[in-house]
Amino acid sequence: MRKEILVTVDIDQTRAAVLEDGQLVELYIEQPVHQRLVGNIYKGKVENVLPGMQAAFVDIGLERNAFLYVDDAQPGREDPEGEEGSPRAGRRPTIKELVRTGQDILVQVAKEPIGTKGARVTRNITLPGRFLVLMPQVDYIGISRRITDEQERERLKRIAQAVKPEGMGLIVRTVAEGAGEDELAHDAAFLARHWQQIAARAREAKAPALVHHDQGLIHRLVRDVLDDTVSLFLVDQREAYDTAAEVVELHAPALRDRIKLYTRGDQTLFDYYGVEMEIEKAMRKRVWLKSGGYIIIDQTEALTAIDVNTGKFVGSTNLADTVFKTNLEAAREIARQLRLRDIGGIIIIDFIDMDRADHQQQVIQALEEELKRDRTRANILGLTQLGLLEMTRKKSRQNLDEALTRPCPHCEGRGKVFSEETMAHRVRAEIRRIMKQSSSEALLMEVHPTVAALLIGPGGANLRALEEELARTIYIRGNSAIHPETWSLKALGTREEVEAKALPVAAGQVLQVRIDEPHATNAADGIARVDGYVIDVAEAGHLAGQVVSVEIVKVFRTYARGRLIER
Repeated sequence: MRKEILVTVDIDQTRAAVLEDGQLVELYIEQPVHQRLVGNIYKGKVENVLPGMQAAFVDIGLERNAFLYVDDAQPGREDPEGEEGSPRAGRRPTIKELVRTGQDILVQVAKEPIGTKGARVTRNITLPGRFLVLMPQVDYIGISRRITDEQERERLKRIAQAVKPEGMGLIVRTVAEGAGEDELAHDAAFLARHWQQIAARAREAKAPALVHHDQGLIHRLVRDVLDDTVSLFLVDQREAYDTAAEVVELHAPALRDRIKLYTRGDQTLFDYYGVEMEIEKAMRKRVWLKSGGYIIIDQTEALTAIDVNTGKFVGSTNLADTVFKTNLEAAREIARQLRLRDIGGIIIIDFIDMDRADHQQQVIQALEEELKRDRTRANILGLTQLGLLEMTRKKSRQNLDEALTRPCPHCEGRGKVFSEETMAHRVRAEIRRIMKQSSSEALLMEVHPTVAALLIGPGGANLRALEEELARTIYIRGNSAIHPETWSLKALGTREEVEAKALPVAAGQVLQVRIDEPHATNAADGIARVDGYVIDVAEAGHLAGQVVSVEIVKVFRTYARGRLIER
């Protein structure tokens, strides 16, 4: 199997794609406006203890209190990383025996806040390294379940016992298979020093406080995903490439030659590898199979339902054979879609009914085999009396649908549109594509006002960065009549030609305008628009809805200032 990791860095987000044999199987998105919380360690204060729920709510300084369940409130009772073993012994204590209201405790975020739910936290602190996971609060040695060779497991256990910091525990990760004692000892010493620094910060901090922030996306990819099976780690930005090179020198210097810088100028990295098209497909409910069959994926609050259909596939022998082949192909594609969309929780799969027990077993085995590639723990429970396959998959962060979309304001949440951040990224990509194929000096793009605000950025910072990158002049104009998911190229040509269309008013001009609304941050002023171009009219906030005479005082690239003319 050929495995590649592609990392693309933009102004407002970093995305990483994992490809197996050229097919997209995993996608990671990191946005500064939505900071990742999983892995962060906080000194929190217990707000209240709920014996009826066997849980507690902990103030860690976020908008909503974090949720601490009884199984997560006692060190040594968790299954770190989902694939490693850990100790579970003794009587299960109650939540009141483990924490009390007003108590300061050290917790780690295990699950991102999703919807109206706060973050889920645990007192089972874990610090992942390249080969090992340090458990500073429990004295234990565990070996990854994915290392199946018994001799290798025993060898790694002996090494882990020798390098383990006193009084602490270690989990040997899957990537450690075949690693030497020096490599594991270096990892253990590094993690122990890191924990000492965190513990020192925790002692000095006043709850609620963040005492450790998990590493960024590129660091985590190099540490956790880059291994001997990865043939290429391709990055499209110099600074990010340098970061990846530094991290690989720290964790896996033998893999240094896998890190490459993408330098093609005619196509973006994701376009060149067809990733953008695959992301588009991953947002659809229907997924077509090569045979002509298809699967439907419905994600709900409680569970995800997946339906398999023969579609256009009519087979060539008999119905049982057609159904079996469709289900077999669907099982493999479902495993890929679960990884790509990062679907977690309860999953129900409605395969096409199969009369033969051996066919049923082969389909389940195919699903299990494909899920072995998945780094997130999945558990197949079997078929129900209705013939539905039940399974679960660990959920710790937003799935792809939640990360890329938001509830549609036009249909009151019944459907979804791409978020402003996603649309701003797409419009930037379209502008890059147009300007790379054109020798024009300037461009005018019209988009929805919320998208325009992100494209322009605070004080025009994002727009300036894009212009510096392309060495061209870019005009962005907001128009509320444009659908949030679309854009319109209004002009392309010389700077003078485009500016004439981008700036429909001039200083000293007097015109009749309608005051649409008060200014968002200065309610005394009113906002009017001419062909989507914003005019900030001084002292006109109280005239919303009225048509007034305005003299243009000063013209800027993204808006103009005007003053009322006495009527």
